[in-house]
Amino acid sequence: MNTRMAALIGSGLTLALLGYTLILYPSLPDRIPTHWNVHGQVDGYGSKIGVAFFGPALAALFTVLMLLLPWLSPMNFKVDSFRETFNYLFLIVTGRFSAMHLLMLQAALHPGLDVGRAILSSVFLFLALMGNVLGKVRRNFWVGVRTPWTLASERVWESTHRLAAKLLALAGLFGAVGVWSGLPVWLCLAALTGALFAPVFYSLYLYKQGEQEEPGS
Repeated sequence: MNTRMAALIGSGLTLALLGYTLILYPSLPDRIPTHWNVHGQVDGYGSKIGVAFFGPALAALFTVLMLLLPWLSPMNFKVDSFRETFNYLFLIVTGRFSAMHLLMLQAALHPGLDVGRAILSSVFLFLALMGNVLGKVRRNFWVGVRTPWTLASERVWESTHRLAAKLLALAGLFGAVGVWSGLPVWLCLAALTGALFAPVFYSLYLYKQGEQEEPGS
């Protein structure tokens, strides 16, 4: 997706979120649920004015960052070679937090509504969508598995991200389906934790392996 289209979508999403929030605002209670535990129970609240407009502000921020961060990238770490993927990642991040905002508003308006499972499954689905394109991400300072070893070596970066893409997509899909099918939440989270940490250790392994293979090492 080119940058112009991505900026239009991000801006449109921000305005739609703001408009919807303004429509609901008079009906919202003074306290809005902001956090749910792994059992889907509300364990955190925020003030009406703070929470109601935080979502649209965050969507606007991510749209601005999508345009600003490529300009801030230092030489040899530009995002031009994968700009469409970069734009896509920022849009799904924007969409993820927008969905979270909408669910919080609905939970505030309908206290008996069980949105905990929807929120948790949306997190897994977001990570699956991210994993689907992670293998296309090239070395940069903003997105991806940014360890000292991936940033130091293009070879390590590419190999690590091929692994991370597969693991994150699989763990995300497993978690999204598992939450709705009644699997224990801890099992879904364990799969996700493994998918997140395995690439980190793999990048270290690849880098040290490369050091040993260098002549004179």
